[in-house]
Amino acid sequence: MGAEQQQVIERLVAAYGTTYAEEAGIRLRNTPQPLYRTLVLACLLSARIRSSTAIAAARALYDAGLRDPRRMAAATWQERVDALGRGGYRRYDERTSTQLGDGAELLTERWNGDLRRMRDEADGDMSRLRTLLQEVPGLGPVGADIFLREAQLVWPETAPCFDAKTLEGARRLGLPDSPDRLVKIAGDTEPAVLAAALVRTALDKTVAREILDDASS
Repeated sequence: MGAEQQQVIERLVAAYGTTYAEEAGIRLRNTPQPLYRTLVLACLLSARIRSSTAIAAARALYDAGLRDPRRMAAATWQERVDALGRGGYRRYDERTSTQLGDGAELLTERWNGDLRRMRDEADGDMSRLRTLLQEVPGLGPVGADIFLREAQLVWPETAPCFDAKTLEGARRLGLPDSPDRLVKIAGDTEPAVLAAALVRTALDKTVAREILDDASS
C-alpha cells in the first residue's frame, strides 16, 4: 500500500504540483513583498469564487503597481476596484477593495508592512499566528489557512500545514488524512507543493479519477 500511495503522490505532484503563489507569478521568498502578495492572494482565494479568477485578480493588482502594503493603502478605493475588475473579480470587488485598503493600513501601522514581524510576534506559536493573521480585514480562518499553506515553503516551522481542503483531496485519492503520514509518504516533496496539488484534487473531481487511472495503468 505504501508504494502505491507514493506512486499516487508522485503522479499527482508531477501533474498538479504548482503552488497557487507560483501560478499567480509570485516568487515566494521570506521577504516583505512576496509575503504580502501571498497574503493578498489568500484573501482573494478565500472568497466563494473560482481560483483562476482570484489568481487573475492578484496578477492584475500587481500589474497596477499595488505590490506592497504602502502602495495598496495609498491607492484610491476606485483604483483597487478597477484593478480587481480587470482580473475578473467583479462579484466582490467593492467589498474587497475596502478590505485590501484597511488591511494594508493595519499591516503598515502595526508591523511596518512586514509579515515577518507578525511571525516574530507569534514566536513559533501557530495558534497565535493564525489569530494574528485573522486580524487582517478579509482574512478569516479559511484565508489564514490558505496563506499558511503557501507560506510553509519559506516558514518551515508552520509545516506541515494541511488544512481541511487539503485533507479532503487526500481522502479522494485514498491517501491518509494525517499530515504527518502524508509527509512521510511524500518523501522529499515540499509540503506546500503537495498541499496545492491536494487542494486541486478537492476542487476538481476529475483530478482524482485521472491520477488514480494513471496509477493503476
